[in-house]
Amino acid sequence: MGNKEVKIHFLGAAGTVTGSKYLLEADDCVFMVDCGFFQGEKLLREENWKHLPYEASQIDYVLITHGHLDHVGYLPRLVAQGFKGRILGTAPTLAITKIILEDSAKIQEEEAKKANEEGYSKHNPALPLYTLEDVTATLSLFDVQCKDEWIALSRKISARFRYNGHILGATFIEIDICGKSFVFSGDIGRKQDVLLYEPDKPEKADYLFLESTYGDRSHPQENVEDQLVKIINDTIYRRGNLIIPSFAVERAQTLLIILWRLYKKNKIPDIPIIIDSPMGDRVLDVFLTYGTWHKIDVDEFKAMINHVRIVSSYRETWEIIDSNRPKIVIAGSGMVTGGRVLTYLQQLIGKEGTTVLLVGYQAEGTRGRDLLDRKKELRFFGRNYAVNARIEYISSLSAHADREELSGWLSGLKKNPETIYLVHGEAQVIEQFKKEIQEKYNFNVYIPRLYEVLTVNLES
Repeated sequence: MGNKEVKIHFLGAAGTVTGSKYLLEADDCVFMVDCGFFQGEKLLREENWKHLPYEASQIDYVLITHGHLDHVGYLPRLVAQGFKGRILGTAPTLAITKIILEDSAKIQEEEAKKANEEGYSKHNPALPLYTLEDVTATLSLFDVQCKDEWIALSRKISARFRYNGHILGATFIEIDICGKSFVFSGDIGRKQDVLLYEPDKPEKADYLFLESTYGDRSHPQENVEDQLVKIINDTIYRRGNLIIPSFAVERAQTLLIILWRLYKKNKIPDIPIIIDSPMGDRVLDVFLTYGTWHKIDVDEFKAMINHVRIVSSYRETWEIIDSNRPKIVIAGSGMVTGGRVLTYLQQLIGKEGTTVLLVGYQAEGTRGRDLLDRKKELRFFGRNYAVNARIEYISSLSAHADREELSGWLSGLKKNPETIYLVHGEAQVIEQFKKEIQEKYNFNVYIPRLYEVLTVNLES
C-alpha cells in the first residue's frame, strides 16, 4: 500500500447499529476507531466469537469515541488475540469503559455458570466470551487523552477528541492523515439534554463516518415529565411495580434526576425509587468525579443519590421483588439483553399490575424490541415467560440525535466532504437518511457493507 493511500476496514456497525469497529491502515500506522460488541440478532451476536480479520498484534492504537458496550465491548477479545497497543479515550470514557467491561465479563461468567448448572445451553460447556482476567489485561493498555488537544499517532497522523454529548465523556474523533481529515462521529447527542451540553460540530471533514441510528425519524415533542407522572400514578393506583430497563450510563442518571425533580415539585409521591445496577452505582461516582463534563450541580446530584435506594447485593434484589409496596425499579440492561432486569421480569412480567417502561433504542433481535413490538412471550433463562405487564415507551428520552439533529450536526462543515460513510444504523434507516443528506446538502454519500474494505487515495 502506498503512503498516500488509506485502507478502511468496516468491521462493525455497517448495515447494523451495533458492533462499531473501523480499522484504518495509513502511512506507518494501523489503528482502530472503536472496538464494540454486536448485539441483537443471533447471527450478529455470533460475530463476537470470531477473530478480527486482521492480525491484532499489528494494530498500534484503538481510539474510543465513548464507553457503551457496542463501542468498547470487543476490546478484551482483541487483547486476547494479541493486541498490545494503546487504547485512547477521554478520562470519563475510559472510566466508564472500565465499569462496562468489568460488568460485561461478570455477567458472561455468571450466565455461563448458570447455563452449565441448569443445562439449557447448546454448548457443553457454555463459556464466557471473556473473563474478568481478560478485562484486567485490557485496562493496563488504557491511555487517557485530553479533550480538544491534538496528539501524534505517527509522523503524518494526528488525532483529537471533541465533545459530543450522548453520554458522559463521549466524543467525535478528528484524525488528520497527511493533511486529509477523517472524522468519526461516534454517537451524537441531543441539542437539549437533561444532563449534557450540546455537541460540538466538525468544521472540516474530507471523509466523514456518520452514525444513522435515528436517521429516519424525529423524536416526538412529548412532555416527558407529564408522561412519567401519568405512568407512575397509574402504577400506584394498580398497586404494581414500574420496571425500567435502562442503560447504566447516562439513561439511568437522566431518569434519576427527572424523578428527583418531580418529587421536589410534588408531582409524584414519595414512592421508593430503586436503582438495581452495580454498574449504574459506579457510574454515579464517575459523574461526581467529572463534573465539568455535565451540567448538573454537584449538590443536586448528591441530594438525588441520597433520595434513591441503591441495591448492593442480589439478596436485596429478592427483598425488593417480594415487597408488595408499589415502587420504581431502574435496572440494567437497557435492551433487556441481560443483567438484573431479567430477575425482576422473571417474577413480575406475568402480573397485570406490572408496567415495563422502555426508554431507549431497542435493537432488532433484542428482548427490548420484542416488548416494544408487543410480543406475548419473552424468552430468557432457557424458558418462555408470558407478558401480561403493560408496556410503555418514551422515545424522547433517547440519548441519540434524531434525523434533524444528525442533519444539523453537518451544518458546521465549511466545504463538502469527499465522502460521507453512513454507519451505525439499520439498513432501511440508512437508505432513507442517505436521501435526506443528498437532498439537503448534495453530499456524496456511501453505504458500506459489513467487512467491506475500501482504499482511499489521498492524492485524488
